[in-house]
Amino acid sequence: MTEENKPAQPASAPASAPAAAPHSSPRPEGRPPFRRRPESRRKVCKLCADKVDKVNYKDAHLLKSFTMESGKMLSRRITGACARHQRQITRAIKRNRNLAILPYSAE
Repeated sequence: MTEENKPAQPASAPASAPAAAPHSSPRPEGRPPFRRRPESRRKVCKLCADKVDKVNYKDAHLLKSFTMESGKMLSRRITGACARHQRQITRAIKRNRNLAILPYSAE
């Protein structure tokens, strides 16, 4: 075949372009290897560990440990309390605030 008889190839894809090679290394050159996040220990409910059956609203010292300095209640994710005790803590803090033992907010 002569040059005139060859079929025309599209300009965007040259015939001699190499095929895309699969990525051989997991990280590009010069980057540090992956760091694994240290496995954190699961939080244990402090009240279950102490075998507290019911949370008493009069125990201000205990309830103070489940609130922030600003007076907000801490979530289960932060305190590690189980769902049952978290509900009791919430109810006790609200009762405690209503009786003005704990403040609603810090000034």
